[in-house]
Amino acid sequence: MSVAALVSGGVDSAVSVHLLKEQGIDPHLFYIKIGPDRDTEWNCTSEEDVEVCQWLAKKYGLPFDIIDLHKDYWEQVVGYTMDKARQGLTPNPDVMCNKLIKFGVFEQKVGHEFDHTATGHYATTTLLDGKTWLSTSPDPVKDQTDFLCQIDSLQVSKLMFPIGHLWKHEVRQIAEQAKLLNAERKDSQGICFLGDIDFRDYIKAHLGEHPGDVREIETGHKIGEHRGLWFYTIGQRKGLGFGGGPWFVVKKNIKRNILFVSHGYDPEKVYKDHLSIEQLHFITANPWEGTAQDEPKRITFKIRHTPEFLTGSIRQEADGTWHLQADEKIHGVAPGQFCVIYDSDHHLCYGSGEITI
Repeated sequence: MSVAALVSGGVDSAVSVHLLKEQGIDPHLFYIKIGPDRDTEWNCTSEEDVEVCQWLAKKYGLPFDIIDLHKDYWEQVVGYTMDKARQGLTPNPDVMCNKLIKFGVFEQKVGHEFDHTATGHYATTTLLDGKTWLSTSPDPVKDQTDFLCQIDSLQVSKLMFPIGHLWKHEVRQIAEQAKLLNAERKDSQGICFLGDIDFRDYIKAHLGEHPGDVREIETGHKIGEHRGLWFYTIGQRKGLGFGGGPWFVVKKNIKRNILFVSHGYDPEKVYKDHLSIEQLHFITANPWEGTAQDEPKRITFKIRHTPEFLTGSIRQEADGTWHLQADEKIHGVAPGQFCVIYDSDHHLCYGSGEITI
């Protein structure tokens, strides 16, 4: 069995390699280089990452290559991110990086030469009736199925998650026992291509500013001016800079370029218990195939990366739109976010769709 292992320099992918070796598998290690803009100074850890990966390959006597997907990443993932931000929507570049780059372009250029691709994601797979389903990790804090919610059936059938059945503290213990160089290295935070650069600064460099009114949603009174709707997310409280706060971002009017804020969350005005999803992407298959399309199906779901699962029912209208009725009102729902759908036991990840509200 031939295996391509994606390594990042972090402890999770390193332990994945260690566990593969324990199983008698000698993977070919690949570091995907996406990097920052070539014309921009960034505080990026890529050089250190590569050094750790080279050390890992030498320790286990494995082949190692760097795959430069910089152009593909910036055309596809960054292009998607800027397009969504320009529309005032909430993008998720990490989800699209997994779909389009790690398991998309990499598969086309390199991965197709291997039987499987292994990664350090906290996720598992489950074989049911001859089909491979994406399923959750036992560690609810580290589970990353929500970041994999846009992959397809071919991609999930080829993936291996060597650490997916473990908790984070167990991964650290294995790294220490194996004397891995990065056993205590901190987990990376934020969007993968930015390093320590603030996302708002990056948005400004690409989209500039587009000032407009900031209004209190309850009264309509103008309380200030924003720099551009793409700098703000629904539910945001910190870093707003408007006097008389605290303020929460509760709504955007894209056509009129108005940002609406509130002193607090009034459930009747800003909480949502009904979501619309224009198109639902199923990873393996539609689990409700053959049932009445307008019949409500019990599910669990997430709209952001969190250990908490929400509960509700979902049904499809004749026009193809999916409507999700949550059991409780939820806050911070923003158009453009991915709503990730799971079975009622939050074990199998069915797929996801962009929220249109």
